Amino acid sequence: MDGKTLAARIRGEVAQDVAALGSLGLATILVGDDPASEIYIGLKQKAASEVGIVAQDVRLPANIAEDDLVHRVGVLNQDEEIDGVLVQLPLPPHLDEARVIRAIDAVKDVDGLHPFNAGHLFLGRPTLVGATPVGILEMLNEYEIPLAGQRAVVVGRSNIVGKPVAQLLLQEHATVTICHSRTADLARETLDADVLVVAVGRPALVTAAMVKTGATVIDVGINRTEGGLRGDVDPAAMEVAAFMTPVPGGVGPLTIASLLRNTVKAARYRRGTLAFPRD
Repeated sequence: MDGKTLAARIRGEVAQDVAALGSLGLATILVGDDPASEIYIGLKQKAASEVGIVAQDVRLPANIAEDDLVHRVGVLNQDEEIDGVLVQLPLPPHLDEARVIRAIDAVKDVDGLHPFNAGHLFLGRPTLVGATPVGILEMLNEYEIPLAGQRAVVVGRSNIVGKPVAQLLLQEHATVTICHSRTADLARETLDADVLVVAVGRPALVTAAMVKTGATVIDVGINRTEGGLRGDVDPAAMEVAAFMTPVPGGVGPLTIASLLRNTVKAARYRRGTLAFPRD
């Protein structure tokens, strides 16, 4: 499953939308100097600039006080030139991530993590949904993978990927099981999956022997190992699965492309061309 080609097409569509809408702004906030987070922010900034979105790169010290960070988020909320606000996670341990996310104006929450947006997703009325879950559904639709009535297993229960992608799959009428670190027999669950989504951050956690023949496998993991980038699924599973995303080149490019599309959607909400529910 080629994420790069699909992501390139989405970026092209976003560039056309940006040209039609006029100036759009995306602000990213990075607290501290975590090397992986710096790479992710750099990729997001570069991608935004390439499609014509004005990218504001906010860098803050790792020891910033929580109130000061919340204040900086509030300033961006009030900035009429900014359509989307993204706080790169994880934050340093002394900061309350939940409070910081709540501080983002829900209409600018391009990560879809604000309780308002997460709640609407839970209710089946999605507004802004996280880029990775949206990218996964885009991939499944691109390859015409049937979901209605199919058994979908999501390994990982994070707020960023696991929980929201499970909700999206439910809304496509799949029968969804969520597995996690306390699942007693992971292989018993994954072997039943017609669609298997793995997002835990452990290289080769899922082996080929744990994948149902003919399944569709979405590997969200990006793990830096001595042998290079590796996913959460052993590449040997490609010999068993009918479809599988590679690492790299699968979900990663779609995540960034979907973030850009979310920025366009937020801009449309803010301009009133899309109705954003405020209650």
